[in-house]
Amino acid sequence: MEQTAVNRKEKTGIDKTAIKNFAVYSRNKLMNDIKNKAALIGITESGIQKPLSTSTGNVQFFDIGMTNPYQIEGKAINQRNELIRELDRRKQGSTYKTAYETLIEEVAYTWFNRIIAIRFMEVNNYMPNRLRVLSSGVSGINEPELITHVFESGLEFTEKEQEWIIEQKSNGSNIAMDELFQFLFIKQCNELNKNLPELFEKTNDYTELLLTVSYNDLEGVVYKIIHEVLEADFDVTMHGQIEILGWLYQYYNSDRKDEVINAIGKKVIKKQDIPAATQLFTTDWVVKYMVDNSLGKYWMERNSQSDLINSLEFLVTKEIGKVDEKISPEDIRFLDDCMGSGHILVYAFEVLMKIYEDEGYTPRETAKLIIEKNIYGLEIDKRSYQLSYFAIMMKARQYNRRILEEEVSHNLYLFNDSTSIDPNHINFLGKQLPGAKREKAELQINYLLKEFENAKELGSILRIKEDIDTELLFEFITDVNYSSQISFETIGIEDTKRELMNIVKIASVLIDKYDVVVTNPPYLNKFDKNLKDYLNFNYKKYSRDLFSVFIYRNLQLCKDSGYSAYMVPNVWMFINAYEDLRKYIIENKKIDSLID
Repeated sequence: MEQTAVNRKEKTGIDKTAIKNFAVYSRNKLMNDIKNKAALIGITESGIQKPLSTSTGNVQFFDIGMTNPYQIEGKAINQRNELIRELDRRKQGSTYKTAYETLIEEVAYTWFNRIIAIRFMEVNNYMPNRLRVLSSGVSGINEPELITHVFESGLEFTEKEQEWIIEQKSNGSNIAMDELFQFLFIKQCNELNKNLPELFEKTNDYTELLLTVSYNDLEGVVYKIIHEVLEADFDVTMHGQIEILGWLYQYYNSDRKDEVINAIGKKVIKKQDIPAATQLFTTDWVVKYMVDNSLGKYWMERNSQSDLINSLEFLVTKEIGKVDEKISPEDIRFLDDCMGSGHILVYAFEVLMKIYEDEGYTPRETAKLIIEKNIYGLEIDKRSYQLSYFAIMMKARQYNRRILEEEVSHNLYLFNDSTSIDPNHINFLGKQLPGAKREKAELQINYLLKEFENAKELGSILRIKEDIDTELLFEFITDVNYSSQISFETIGIEDTKRELMNIVKIASVLIDKYDVVVTNPPYLNKFDKNLKDYLNFNYKKYSRDLFSVFIYRNLQLCKDSGYSAYMVPNVWMFINAYEDLRKYIIENKKIDSLID
C-alpha cells in the first residue's frame, strides 16, 4: 500500500525524553490493564475466585460488583484454566503473591515487546504483507491499515470469522472496532511466528486472554506510541535500530529497577530481581569504542590492507600490529555473554558487514552468514533475549529483504532452570544408541541437568566440564522412540527435548573459545546464598563483584590471540579486594586499551 509518513522529520538524534515517558507509562498502563482484565475473571493478587454457581461447562460467570456478572465462554474458559495452572506452577517453592506478580509482569512485557517490534517493522516497511498494523501511515486517519485492508492482508480466516469481521466493521463503534483490532493484532502476532518465532510465540493461551490493546483509546499504549514517539526514532534510515530498542527496554524497566534497589538497601538481591537490578543500556559511543578496538582491530591485524580502518570512528590507530594468520570473515566468532537488548551485537553486525564487504561478499549472503556463523549471545532475562533476537533479525532484514522468509539458525540463547524438566523423560531418549554410548550420554545429560538447576541466576558464569560430547548429546536427544509406549509418562516429552537441546547448545557455547568477547557485565555485590556459594567455590579470588567475575570469566572464553572488552566500574584498578584480578591480568594478559 502507498504510505505517507505521519511524523517523520529531520532530527539530530532520538528524542529520549519522549521515549522514556512512553516506556515508563506503558509498563504501568499495561500492568494495570492486565490486572483489571484478570480481576474480571476472578484472579487477583489475593487469590483465585471460583465461577458463580450459575456457570455451566460452556459459560462461566464472575461477580464484579455490578448488576450483571462478567462472563467468558468456549476458548476463554480453557485459557483461564491454563492461567490457573501456570499460577499453581509458579507458586511452587514461592508464594501465590510472587507467582501473580511475576506472571502479570511477564504478560505485560510480552505485549510491550510485540507492540514496539511491530511498530519498528511497520515504520520500516518490514511487515511481510506490507500493511501497517498499529497505524494508517496517513496523517489524519486513525484506523490501522490492517483493519482497512483486512481481506488483503494474507491472514487466514474461517467463514465464521469473516462474517464476524464484516459485522464489526459495519457496526463501526469504538468498542466493536477495538474488539476487531485486538482480534487482528493477535492473528498478526501468530502469523509472525513463522518469521520471528523467538519473539512472536504462539499466543493461544492466557497471554491472549489478558490482552487489552486499543487503537481508539487516547490513553492506550498503541495511541501513545503512534502519536508521542517520532517515526524517525524507529526509522533505520535515520535514527532507528541501534538505540531505540535498547532505550525503550532500559526506560521500561526503570521503575522496576528503582523498586528493587530501594527495597533492598543492604539486603541481598533475589534471583528474580537480578535483571532489574543489573541491566544497563550501554551508551552508543562506548559500544563502538569496545567493538572497534576488539573486533575491528582483530581483523585489521590479520588484514593490514583492509579499508576497515577508515570506517571505525573510535579505533585507536596508534599501534596496529601484524598477525601472520590468514582468516576468512566466516571464521570470526564474536560473543556477548550478557547481551541485554542486543546493542553490542547489533553494532558488531555492522562491523562484520564491512569486513565481509572487504572480501567481496554480497550484503544479502553476508546477513545470513553473520547470524549463523559469527555472532553468539547469552542472556538470563527472557524479555532482553527476545529484543536481542529481534534486533539482530531486523539488522539482517536491512541487508536481506527475504531473510524473514528464509530458514535461519542463530546462536542466541536464553538460560532456563532445568528444574522444570521431567527426568523420567530421559528414559525414552537415545534408544537406538549402543549401550556404552547411551550410558555416557545419559551421565552427561544428568550432569548438565544438575548444573543448570539455577541457570537463570548463574547465567554465563556457569562452569561446564570441557569433556562434554555435545554431538553425542544431540544424537541422544533426537533419538526418541516412544510410539509404542505413549502413556502418561511421555506427556510433554517434546517440550523436554527442546529444553534439553537448549541446555546442550548453551553448554557448547560455554566450553568453546571466541576470537572476540565483548560485554557490559552486571554490577552486583549483594548475593543470595546460592549465588554466593557458587562464586566462592568457582571464582573465590574474583568474587567481590559480578563484574569482576565476568572480567575473569570472559578472558577464559577468549582465545589467547583474541580480544576481550568490557565496560566496568573503575574500582577494580584501585581497591584491595580486586588485587587478585589485577595480578591475574598483569601476569597472564595484555591491556591493549584502557579508558578511565
